[in-house]
Amino acid sequence: MTVAVPPTPIPVQPPPLRLSGAQLGLIISNFLMWGGFFAVIPLVTVHFAGSPQSGGLGWAAASVGLVLGLRQLTQQGLTVLGGAWADRVGPKPLILAGCVLRSLGFAWMAFSGTLPVLLASALLAGIGGGLFDAPKNAAITAVTHPAHRSRLFSLTSISGNLGMVTGPLIGAALLGLGFQVAALASASVYLLAALLMGLTLPHVRPPQRPRGSGMAGLRAAAANVPFRRFTLVLIGYFLLSTQINVAVTLKAIALAGPQATGPLYAVSAGLAVALQYPLLRLAERHLRVRTVLTLAVGTVGLALGLMALASSFGALLLCVALYSLGTMLVYPTQQTLTARFAPAEQVGSYFGFSAISLGVGGAVGSVLGGWLVDTGAQLGFPALPWLLLAATGFVTAWGLRWALRDLAPAPR
Repeated sequence: MTVAVPPTPIPVQPPPLRLSGAQLGLIISNFLMWGGFFAVIPLVTVHFAGSPQSGGLGWAAASVGLVLGLRQLTQQGLTVLGGAWADRVGPKPLILAGCVLRSLGFAWMAFSGTLPVLLASALLAGIGGGLFDAPKNAAITAVTHPAHRSRLFSLTSISGNLGMVTGPLIGAALLGLGFQVAALASASVYLLAALLMGLTLPHVRPPQRPRGSGMAGLRAAAANVPFRRFTLVLIGYFLLSTQINVAVTLKAIALAGPQATGPLYAVSAGLAVALQYPLLRLAERHLRVRTVLTLAVGTVGLALGLMALASSFGALLLCVALYSLGTMLVYPTQQTLTARFAPAEQVGSYFGFSAISLGVGGAVGSVLGGWLVDTGAQLGFPALPWLLLAATGFVTAWGLRWALRDLAPAPR
């Protein structure tokens, strides 16, 4: 008796990546948003807390720091809700509304002469960011084939790093014309980003309208135990990622003075622009996405640990280069895994819920990094912060391996 053997199915190859108008619009608008943000936000401290002799207003640095901190808290808190709203109305209306509100916030900031007005304008800018943050990731997911999402998130991240590099340079040049000019120019950039998104991004709605209230998607994300573990473990990584602005910057200044911050950020962002995409493509060919993520977080922890041995600014920059190799792989892989966890009708809610790890980790890291540096100096043990941060990185990498242990392979 002859038994028919079914033919072995041939794996379906995804179509080659060719950027659509919507994808190009998202990449370019992301560059505009990051460039506009970093053209004005670094100048807030310079303008409002700078000495009157240098053209500043001489406000207390603590009050300006409070304003910037509340803006960040407002944005991260609203990002959670912004993702849930995107599941109900689609990401495009929220992205456009967020850009317009941020533009109004920065324009209002240009004419801020008192602390309450500055605070109100900063909060309006934060609300705008909270509206477009998670929906922007949901839009990338919606217009991109699953096999290409990590590359699209990588390209978007590269455009953001380009904005981070060019924004401060443009802002510093505009500051010579006055803070008002710089703030109004940044506001106009967000209007340009809104116009670009309005022309290129389709009005993508979820395949089916989610049932229940607007919080149903967030409740579903919170109830997804593997995804909840993944999000909570990532708090450890974001605690580390904020150290480029805290502990690493403090050590750079101690080694080379205030002028060290320029080369520090140039190495960090410049490497991301040059290497992120080819490095991600190389990693994808040989490793699973979850393996790339755990190795990248471990690399960040190792780089921070090695900073304990850096006794010169050049050695510190080498450690920063290793640190950047890790961080540049985390963003696209984290976003890709978040999209894989999410049902099609709740992508925005999942991206919104994932913002909790950035909000908590960034806030804790900002406080903890400076405290560890001070404590290490007081105890005569300057390696203390770096050893503890390295340990946090290794524990987080192990935690991610545990949290993602049951994740199914990506569909092909």
